[in-house]
Amino acid sequence: MALDRVPRRVGVVGYGRLGQSLVSHLLTQGPELGLELVFVWNRDPGRMAGSVPPSLQLQNLAALGERHPDLVVEVAHPKIIQESGAQILRCASLLVGSPSALADQATEQQLLEASHRWNHAVFVARGALWGTEDITRLDAAGGLQSLRVTMATHPDGFRLEGPLAAVPSTGHRTVLYEGPVRGLCPFAPRNSNTMAAAALAAPSLGFDGVVGVLVADLSLADMHVVDVELSGPPGPTGRRFAVHAHRENPAEPSAVTGSATVTTFWRSLLGCCQLPSRPGIHLC
Repeated sequence: MALDRVPRRVGVVGYGRLGQSLVSHLLTQGPELGLELVFVWNRDPGRMAGSVPPSLQLQNLAALGERHPDLVVEVAHPKIIQESGAQILRCASLLVGSPSALADQATEQQLLEASHRWNHAVFVARGALWGTEDITRLDAAGGLQSLRVTMATHPDGFRLEGPLAAVPSTGHRTVLYEGPVRGLCPFAPRNSNTMAAAALAAPSLGFDGVVGVLVADLSLADMHVVDVELSGPPGPTGRRFAVHAHRENPAEPSAVTGSATVTTFWRSLLGCCQLPSRPGIHLC
């Protein structure tokens, strides 16, 4: 059954593993769902050769408005959101696949201002974050006091920058970072998106209050493991409400994105296509 609401015309920014999967889904399943792929952009255009029809290859990201998209899906790198997110919102709603970009307060503010100015929505994919709706509801009710997200995988699965790139993995399991998510995102922009989604799901804590932990584990060559731990304030007996979710996501060796996350992102795309394009930042 075709989707009943706009956006229907979709552009994809980024053609790595996740982008390739989305493009394939849009080309094969999109028409029956009322979705039309109108462009694909990649920093290296050569990567699209032979797999993306030439008519759909966008050479200049600044020219995306000529394709008249309703929704632009970013699955490239946080720098795309920081450098071009506000400009994209002039033309279309935006589905952010690199929410670590929003750890930069100036970027988040620019997106909010552009969203309201041009009346387009900023959707954020939940990615590998389990229990997003429950976290949001608990936070809105004032029942969330702490939130901690631990992401562990093999060292080859990390794409670290700055001081984190120089941290040695000593022994079987090494904690590379533990602290506010805002401090992690600039140095692990491609490995902190689940934590960034958690910070957006719990605005009372946000990027400064949600704790992110990044762990290099030599035993996880084909797996990404995400633990979400949250607690509320003490109840009448002094005990706290607490939840611990443990998610094991199979992944190809050295891959940044786990297999289940690819499927989840497609569902996020379909979900935001069914939502009205309201200004503001919305998890989906």
